[in-house]
Amino acid sequence: MTTTPTTSARAAEWWKAQRTRVLWGAVIAVVAFIVTVVIARILVAQPAVEAFIDAYPGIMPPPEGTPVGIPWWLGWQHFLNAFFLVLLVKTGLELRGKRRPPGFWTRDNTRWPRTKRAPRRLGIWLWFHLWLDALWVLVGLTYVVLLFATGQWLRIVPTDWAVVPNAISAALQYASLEWPTEDSWIVYNALQQLAYFAVVFIAAPLALVTGLRLSSIWPVEGRWASAKTERMARALHYPVMLFFLAFTFVHVVLVLSTGALRKLNQMYAARDTDDWIGFVVFALSVVAMVVAWFAATPPRLKRIAAKSGRVQG
Repeated sequence: MTTTPTTSARAAEWWKAQRTRVLWGAVIAVVAFIVTVVIARILVAQPAVEAFIDAYPGIMPPPEGTPVGIPWWLGWQHFLNAFFLVLLVKTGLELRGKRRPPGFWTRDNTRWPRTKRAPRRLGIWLWFHLWLDALWVLVGLTYVVLLFATGQWLRIVPTDWAVVPNAISAALQYASLEWPTEDSWIVYNALQQLAYFAVVFIAAPLALVTGLRLSSIWPVEGRWASAKTERMARALHYPVMLFFLAFTFVHVVLVLSTGALRKLNQMYAARDTDDWIGFVVFALSVVAMVVAWFAATPPRLKRIAAKSGRVQG
């Protein structure tokens, strides 16, 4: 009888194997950060660059009709997107590790939806990953509908080419550790706008399409089942996950370093104030994510999966 290593044992094994790479990566990241700051500060001190930043300060007036403030439903979206992203990363790393799944699930074809072909067997991590994908897509579709129904799209969709030089200006200011002027309750700066646009309309659809292509539910026959499309999906899916992680890291750092209480209130409580309500909601959401991470164990997932099919292993 084989036993599945505990999470702590696997983490210790991973650290032992990757310790040198991680430490060198940390050193390189610190050096790159210092070099970037030095170069940026030299650049922004040049008269031509100063004039450029004066002309393009990094923030533009919002288009006419842009709503002011962040609605309550966007706070829930922040939590749900972060919640599903955490679990998608967990299951994605399990799948990328290419270890034998701790169990397998086969859909019960006597229930809806019935298919002519026999159901395919899925590893328990892939089964969970696909369910998370489905829920994440549902959240995303709800977000897009509300975004356009409430006019909030005007905050994240560029409508003027001036966003490009303003984004460059904002990037220079961030890199020099001189934060650009901003008031996200009213309008995002140009770099934030481009980043949010990329996440919602480029990275999220890419993650969905490439993930479906790599999954076991993709057709095994026909023109869409070619090895070329699989290679393309494999080359894109993991970098897209890294992009989400990098975006989340930078997003959190900037929130905590530019007035954390006000920003957390805006994001999680739909309030433009400096009290602790947003922080409390944020802290509870982090607790929920940590609990979900450790609760998603193979035995528990297999018990849930058994309600909709046959579980082996």
